[in-house]
Amino acid sequence: MTDRGDDHARGESRVVAQGTFDILHPGHVHYLREAAAFGELHVIIARRENVTHKPKPIVPDEQRRRMVEALDPVAEAHLGHREDIFVPIEQIQPSVIVLGHDQHHDDDAIAAALEDRGIDCVVRRASALEADDALYSTGDIIERVCEERC
Repeated sequence: MTDRGDDHARGESRVVAQGTFDILHPGHVHYLREAAAFGELHVIIARRENVTHKPKPIVPDEQRRRMVEALDPVAEAHLGHREDIFVPIEQIQPSVIVLGHDQHHDDDAIAAALEDRGIDCVVRRASALEADDALYSTGDIIERVCEERC
């Protein structure tokens, strides 16, 4: 995991991870385990209507939330806010936000927005999962299903 801030965020702090989590795969589990190493893990699930950087999720919002919350590393999963992505972060008050290794977010822009809102937390980036024969992206899983079943 790459450090994007100081180390004051260890121990029993609250941690936020976020994503779409459309079809769960080993990359998601790796990301959430790394994030949970920093403390009590809260995961924010992107609402379908807010996903604009890739195809909309297939699995309904609440189902994705329940699936993520059922994973061992996760203390609680929340649906994202419809209009302001920082509202759940303000409610959770994390010490650390861990971004996925390939998420499109700009670490510095998020850190600046957090500071502007008076949220005192560091931003870190999770490491990539080492490649093997597993499928690490929802898009790859969908493509494989279409190749083999359609």
